[in-house]
Amino acid sequence: MKPALAKTMETNALEDLGRATLQIVHDLKNQLNGLKLYATFLRKRLEREDRSTEERETLVKLIAGLDRAARDMTALVRYSQPLALHRQPHADLRELILRAIRDVTTRPGGNVSLACEIEDSPLRGEFDPVALMEALQALTHEAVNSLPSRDTGEVSLHARREGNVEGAEVVIEWRGVKLAGRNHLLRSSESHGTVYTAQAARIIEAHGGRFECDTNTIRARLPLSE
Repeated sequence: MKPALAKTMETNALEDLGRATLQIVHDLKNQLNGLKLYATFLRKRLEREDRSTEERETLVKLIAGLDRAARDMTALVRYSQPLALHRQPHADLRELILRAIRDVTTRPGGNVSLACEIEDSPLRGEFDPVALMEALQALTHEAVNSLPSRDTGEVSLHARREGNVEGAEVVIEWRGVKLAGRNHLLRSSESHGTVYTAQAARIIEAHGGRFECDTNTIRARLPLSE
């Protein structure tokens, strides 16, 4: 068999496998949503019957686990789809950063805090607010959840403007993260570790930005426009 033909057959097989996998993921997500409905019904019933705290807490943890699994599957499906940006002129990046922080730190069961320092300069550009919000939330979640449960360190977010008017960009850094020993987030030319951060990097790069990190800092750069 010629090498070119063998490569084509391998590519076709991988594409078929990818489509089949996504269909399975879609079906599993629907099943998880059904299981969550049953679990929620049981939780309400236990509350009415004044059952033990342990039983109720177990159901709460079960529902939280089903939520996480459903979010993971949704992220996988989104990552497999083409990325189409809907840019808006003069989008306020400062507002998007603050909303992303608020969303991540107030999620049920999160109970996390994040020190934030944003430079008092205009941070506007031609961004897709929905897509960029998704990226900022993913990276913020990765940062605040990188610390071991007993770690007393603190993760902080810093945003500053760099460059002149024509080549201005914003640098967003999540500092104090602990990526060593975990599934590393690597440079965009290699691997991004998780589907969430891979999607975030893809969104940032589609905006003409750059994504990079090391063992204690996640960094995103995005072009600004006046």
